Amino acid sequence: MLKVLALALFVTPAVSQQTPTQTPVSNTAAVAQKEPAFKAKKLSRAELDALLAHPDQILLIDVRRPDEIESIGGFAVYLNVQIGDLMNQLASIQRDRTIITISNHAARAGIAADLLTANGFHVAGAVGAQLYEADGGTLIKIASPKPRVNTTTSAN
Repeated sequence: MLKVLALALFVTPAVSQQTPTQTPVSNTAAVAQKEPAFKAKKLSRAELDALLAHPDQILLIDVRRPDEIESIGGFAVYLNVQIGDLMNQLASIQRDRTIITISNHAARAGIAADLLTANGFHVAGAVGAQLYEADGGTLIKIASPKPRVNTTTSAN
């Protein structure tokens, strides 16, 4: 038994001094990847549904491109202002309603929510349309209007 104990004491330090074959990922880097790059609240499906129950009190601002809204779907009534244009459109946004911002996965919506909050708007939070749908929410497929064809002819 003494030989086994001596062998165990001899082998244990050698094993504990071995370096792993892969470099471990730091916890800080892993956490930074999971944390959103915005401060706004990311709304759950239940939270959004509760807010949608009071349409006279809210304003949905969808910051996606029209082709994204058309292909993925959206909500019945919304204001579409792309994220790059939002700062220039602040004067046209109602201030008497609670704002909910929308994008595909809530990243752009969160940035938009932070911008609106910093400019004095009351923002409930950000929503990802695809996340909302994956959680059981219903999106509406919205077709873009077809371009109008000018049927009038001008006389020369």
